[in-house]
Amino acid sequence: MPWRTGEIVVEAMPSGFMALDADWRITYVNQAGVAIVGVPREHLVGADFWEAFPANRDNEFGRAYRRAVATGEPVSVESFYPHPLNRWFEVQAIPADGGLLCYFSDVTDRRASRERLAMLARVSAELAGTLDVDSAATRIPRLIVPVLGDWCVLTVLDDDGRPRDVGWWHVDPARRPLVERYTAVRLSSMPVTSPVVRALLGETVVAAAGDVAELMPEGQARDLLGLLGPHSGVTLPLRGRGRTLGALTLYFDGERTVEDSDLATAQEVADRAGLALDNVRLFSQQRQLAEELQRSLLTGAFTDDRAEVVVRYTPAAEAARVGGDWYDAFRQPCGATMLVIGDVVGHDTAAAAAMGQLRSLLRGIATYSDAGPGEVLRGLDASMAQLDVGTYATAAVARFEQTPDEMARGVTRMRWCNAGHLPPLVINPDGTLAALADWRGELLLGVDAETTRGESVVTLDGGTTVLLFTDGLIESRGGDLDQGMARLRGAAAELAGRSLDELCDELLDRLVHGQPEDDVALVAIRLHG
Repeated sequence: MPWRTGEIVVEAMPSGFMALDADWRITYVNQAGVAIVGVPREHLVGADFWEAFPANRDNEFGRAYRRAVATGEPVSVESFYPHPLNRWFEVQAIPADGGLLCYFSDVTDRRASRERLAMLARVSAELAGTLDVDSAATRIPRLIVPVLGDWCVLTVLDDDGRPRDVGWWHVDPARRPLVERYTAVRLSSMPVTSPVVRALLGETVVAAAGDVAELMPEGQARDLLGLLGPHSGVTLPLRGRGRTLGALTLYFDGERTVEDSDLATAQEVADRAGLALDNVRLFSQQRQLAEELQRSLLTGAFTDDRAEVVVRYTPAAEAARVGGDWYDAFRQPCGATMLVIGDVVGHDTAAAAAMGQLRSLLRGIATYSDAGPGEVLRGLDASMAQLDVGTYATAAVARFEQTPDEMARGVTRMRWCNAGHLPPLVINPDGTLAALADWRGELLLGVDAETTRGESVVTLDGGTTVLLFTDGLIESRGGDLDQGMARLRGAAAELAGRSLDELCDELLDRLVHGQPEDDVALVAIRLHG
């Protein structure tokens, strides 16, 4: 009677139940278990368990069952049972009377859902903040195969609207070279009715591989598709804000088919990829606009019959930031050449606007008044207060002037004033560096309009080089400005014999490798003999 009651209970259970005796013979299977494994009850009851389920002899299930019988301890195991079941199962095996009582459930759908969620999380993490289309597109296919398909190809539209395959992956390593060759030639063989072209027009297309092959002309692409041998595929558009930016094609081999849940997840991946691509496009446009704005506010080429002047500006590499760095070079009415370097506090459009305003004010004051560097910076400070500019900035102004006697002797006076900026770097004609101890950095602009601005004067021989620069040239994470200045001095001494253009380019390359963490403005002058 108790067993009859127990039988009623296990028959009513939604999960499968199977009882094995001490000889590994199946003594009972409930109806749910029969439905899960797909084998009639009469074929199971009385059969040898290892013959009924031969894959268990050497897999994780079999090892767990033998361990449970040997130790008398219950075990839990979740694993994949191959053909003919081709499903994931979760089993609780409890030793009883020398045999086993096994409670099992088909967890394929649950596991697939979990894998899809994990895959979506990985894709989202990969795409979050990405600013490199090709790099992200190379990695994304590796994240979604084999969860959503046996292999896939990711296509994007370039700036001219032409499609190009930028990412691909195959679950079988031996077939990856075939996919690589296929992606190199397939787009040129795709007619306007092909799934990838239709997806680029915004349509989701599910198609048999044979039908796609028939659309393609005879040639290498068609042959490679035949060698890869998918039975079907689905191509989804990568949608951005109001436009399609690419397509994702998933291929299915063997008996695998696209499920509604797989299609929904694939569309989610495609939508996230499309949004990321759109972000990259918008960022690129913003960065280009920012650089063009910044450069439009800076001085172009400047020529001087008594000196060579070179300017450089390199924007920060890590973000499309409009910065406050600026340089300037111009001639005053008295004939003196004036160089300016400055940096407005902040990295945003407000800093850029303030930079443009300060640059124009300083240039106007200097060219109207013919004043020296100290008076020019005092006038700029006063104008900032009068106009309520509301910002802070560092600036350094150097004026290169000559009397007729100095011109005859081939020397030039540099008159200098520094409002909180870095000191200049002076390279003597013999390649040695001038001492910087005498240079004084006074109060920043915008702090106190009544502050006194002093000047320093030094006489320079013909062939002397003077560098004015912003802190982005010597600043780095993990280092201080003193260390950066030491690196700059070492590099400048080594490169002193180069032409002025080569000197500036090499300094940028050595110190910031062309990708500074902050904007870099640099203006250099080499005095003629």
